Amino acid sequence: MRDFFRFFLTLICSVTFIVSCGDSISISEDTEKKDVSNSIPIMSGSSPYLPKVNEIDIDLGDSKGSPKELEAVWEAWAILNKEHVDRNTFNSDEFEESAIKGLINSVNDQHTSYIDPVVLDIEQTDLSGEFEGIGAHVRIRADGAIQIISPIEGGPAESAGIKPGDIILSVDGESLEGFSLLEAVSKIRGPRGSEVELLVKHVGQLEPVTINVVRDVIALPSVLVRSEPGDKIAHIRITEFKEDTPERLQESLTQLLVNGEAEGLILDVRNNPGGYLQKVFQIADMFLNESIILIEQRKDNEVIWESSDGGLAVDVPLVLLVNRYSASGSEILMGAFQDTDRAKVVGERTFGKGTVNMFKKLSNGGGLYMSIGRWYTPDRRIIEGEGLEPDIEVTDRDPKEADIKQIEKAKEILDSLINS
Repeated sequence: MRDFFRFFLTLICSVTFIVSCGDSISISEDTEKKDVSNSIPIMSGSSPYLPKVNEIDIDLGDSKGSPKELEAVWEAWAILNKEHVDRNTFNSDEFEESAIKGLINSVNDQHTSYIDPVVLDIEQTDLSGEFEGIGAHVRIRADGAIQIISPIEGGPAESAGIKPGDIILSVDGESLEGFSLLEAVSKIRGPRGSEVELLVKHVGQLEPVTINVVRDVIALPSVLVRSEPGDKIAHIRITEFKEDTPERLQESLTQLLVNGEAEGLILDVRNNPGGYLQKVFQIADMFLNESIILIEQRKDNEVIWESSDGGLAVDVPLVLLVNRYSASGSEILMGAFQDTDRAKVVGERTFGKGTVNMFKKLSNGGGLYMSIGRWYTPDRRIIEGEGLEPDIEVTDRDPKEADIKQIEKAKEILDSLINS
C-alpha cells in the first residue's frame, strides 16, 4: 500500500505539472507533517467503559512534498486506508483513477479527459487503419450526450439503420449518462461477430428505438474518391485526418488532376471530426502558396502556422464541402481556405471545435488528453463554440437531399470557374 501511495502522489504531482504547461512548481521542504492517527476519535467520551484497542501498524507515509491544495487529498486517502472497516478490499487502481478524474472534473473542460489504458488502446487503433466494432464516428455533445457523427460507409451501423445525428442512450441495457466519449466507445466496441444492443434516439423522433448491431472488422480508409474516371470535376472525400491521409490524398490528386482529365476539385470534409493536426497542415500545404494556415494561441505565446511555396494543387479550382459535423481539423482547413480566398465553401455552419489538445501518457498506461490553447483562422476568427459559416449555405432536413444539393452547388461553382 505504501508503494501505491508513493505512485499516487507522484502521479498527482505529474498531472499538476502537465496542466501548468511547463511552469515549474515550487514545493516547500517545511510542509507541515499531518498526524492522521489521532484525527478521528476511536470512541465517544460518554462511553461507560474503555475498550482495549490493538493498533494495527500501517506505514502510510505523510503529505510532505505534496502541493498545498492536495494535502487534504492525501489526508483523506490515509484516513480511509487506516480507519475504514473495509480497507482491505480497497482497489488501488480505482483510487488512482478516481483521483485523476476528480482533478479533471474541477477543470470544467469537455475537451480535457482521462483515458484509461484500455480506452487508450482503442483510440490509437482508430488512427492506425482498422478496428472491430459497429463502424461509426461519434462525438460527445456539450450536454454529455453520445452522438453519431456519421456511420462508416458500408459498415454494420449503417446497415442496421443508424444515422448521422442519432443519440446513443444505452449499450446492452447500461445507460451512457455520465460516461466520457472514450468510455462510451469502449462499451460499444467489441469483437467481430458479437452483437450489441443500442438504445437510439433518431433525430426528429420523440421515442427511442432499440437497434441490434453485429460487430465486424471495420476498415478505415480516410480518403475516398467519389467521382468517376474521366469526370471533369473530381470529388474527393476526407473522412478523418489520419497518419496516412496526406499520402493517400496526394496519390488521388496526382491521379485525378495531374495525370487525369479533371479540371476542378470538390474537397469534401462533411462529417469529418478531425484527427492529427500535423496532417491537416500537410494537406493545407498542398493547396496554399505561402499563406497563413492557422493562428494558435497558448497560455504564454502565439504560434502562426504557414504553408510553404509551390503545393501540388495550388492552382486547381476548388470548392470545399462542410456540414454541422465538420469539426476541428476540418474547420482549420475551411478557415484557411476562406481567409486566403483559396476556395468557396458550401454547406452548413460547422461544429465549432477550436481547442488545441495535447496527449500526455501517464505511468499507469493511461493518459491525459487536455486543452492547451485555442486556434483561430488567419483573420483571427474564433472557432471554439461558434463554428464557421460557409460562403454559400445549402442544407435540407433530409440528409440525403442535403448531400445531393451541396454537391450540385459545388459543381455549379466549379463549372463557372473552369469556363470563365
